Amino acid sequence: MIQINVNGEKKECPAGTSVSELLESLDIDKRYVAVELNLKVVPRTQLSEMKLQENDSLEIVTFVGGG
Repeated sequence: MIQINVNGEKKECPAGTSVSELLESLDIDKRYVAVELNLKVVPRTQLSEMKLQENDSLEIVTFVGGG
C-alpha cells in the first residue's frame, strides 16, 4: 500500500493504482470531474495511464451545474 493525499486527506491505495481506478474506488464519475496530480491537470484521456506513487497529491474537483 502507498500513502497519497486526496483533497487534503491522507488515503492509502495499492501500489500501481491508476487515477481512474482511484476515482472508481471513491465512487466518483470521471466524466464530471477535473483531476490535478501534483499541481498538473490530468487530461481525462490519461486518467487510466497515470499511476499513483507514494506521497502523490491529488485535487479532485466536481462540476456542478446551475444557473
